[in-house]
Amino acid sequence: MSPSPFSQEIVDAVLRHMNGDHSDDNLLIARAFVSPDAETATMTGLNRNGGTWLVTSPGGASEAMIPWSAPVTERADIRREVVVLYDAACERLGVTPRPH
Repeated sequence: MSPSPFSQEIVDAVLRHMNGDHSDDNLLIARAFVSPDAETATMTGLNRNGGTWLVTSPGGASEAMIPWSAPVTERADIRREVVVLYDAACERLGVTPRPH
């Protein structure tokens, strides 16, 4: 993973938020972009190019980097790109997205 433009403090805050408040979204994103049979997904990192998730499926666990739609350089960009991934995952899986 390339160097992050964000401090460790920002990355840790995003990971706490995603894993604490949006675990269902993590799983939806993992099922759409990593493995349709994913059982769990935990966001483990991010950088300007994408987010990294630890995805567990019946075949085992592996880390996967899912690219953003555009490079992120500001903290607000992270939220925008996670929403883009969430919306794309909903579309790919035929799930009605919740309002943002």
